[in-house]
Amino acid sequence: MTYDPNNIFAKILRGEIPCNKVYEDEFALAFHDINPQAPVHVLVIPKGDYVSMADFTTSAPAELIAGFMRAVGAVAEELGLVESGYRTLANAGENAHQEVPHLHIHIFGGAPLGPMLDSRFTA
Repeated sequence: MTYDPNNIFAKILRGEIPCNKVYEDEFALAFHDINPQAPVHVLVIPKGDYVSMADFTTSAPAELIAGFMRAVGAVAEELGLVESGYRTLANAGENAHQEVPHLHIHIFGGAPLGPMLDSRFTA
């Protein structure tokens, strides 16, 4: 998957499309998902042109990687999810059903989330 500078998250970062912002700093932007899959469903995206975690961790400067990961933790804290628990998810590629070619981490919380994977695929 190659980076498309016209993907929806790139447009959100450029301010061309509005979002329901939760958090922003020099490294990341976090906003509510428009199709929530849990009572709390927020996306955290890095400020840069990265398709996946593999792309990000091999191409981004160390300061951006650290800042982005700290932003994920700060968002969970700001949303009040740390004590009750939350799930993070980053899809990468076709088999993982990555829909937007821009690295993004989903933060899910606000209710019991159930098992992580379908039991047909666990031993």
